[in-house]
Amino acid sequence: MIKVVIADDQAIVREGLKMVVNHMENINVIAVAPNGQEAVESCSIHQPDIVLMDIQMPILNGVEATKQIKDKFPSIKVIILTTFNDDEYIFEALSFGASGYLLKDAGAEKIEEAIREAYQGGAMIQPIVAEKVIKKMQQIKKEEKPTDERLRLLTKREVDILKLIGEGKNNDEIASELYITKGTTKNHISNLLTKLQLRDRTQLAIFALKNDLI
Repeated sequence: MIKVVIADDQAIVREGLKMVVNHMENINVIAVAPNGQEAVESCSIHQPDIVLMDIQMPILNGVEATKQIKDKFPSIKVIILTTFNDDEYIFEALSFGASGYLLKDAGAEKIEEAIREAYQGGAMIQPIVAEKVIKKMQQIKKEEKPTDERLRLLTKREVDILKLIGEGKNNDEIASELYITKGTTKNHISNLLTKLQLRDRTQLAIFALKNDLI
């Protein structure tokens, strides 16, 4: 039997979810909580397998409650179930260890699927939510990625040429695209190699890729 705690500040939602979940085979709601603090306390008392956690609740919200539950009871799985399709909430809850994130309009079948998936150690995230998580992770990765200080040494024209080198363009193609002579292109590339302390054109292309210039 999979033991479930439901945390939601709206009584009608708690009771509705309880009724839906209790109709699922081998899944039983052992407690309900009107706020995040009571959800944490319920985990201490009842040791459930799964918590269905709302986000916006008084006293302690679902994100912070998730953090506390995962810190104190790592084996308990938390599934965020909410009407709030918010990027920050999504990423924060998942970063604290939530095992799934569903919107409340997901329906009984999706909720059951998420519960069973989490119980088995997996995680279920609806596609619309997953897309936001991926975008957020990409944004954070980009923000955390240190910018190579050598980029500040380059002129705008040199950066333009570096981008085109990263795209695999040859000197003739670069000269044509930037409306400069082939000789000028060669001079700029020579300056790039000197300023960036790189050996050859391949290293310039790798540098462009690493620094997200293309």
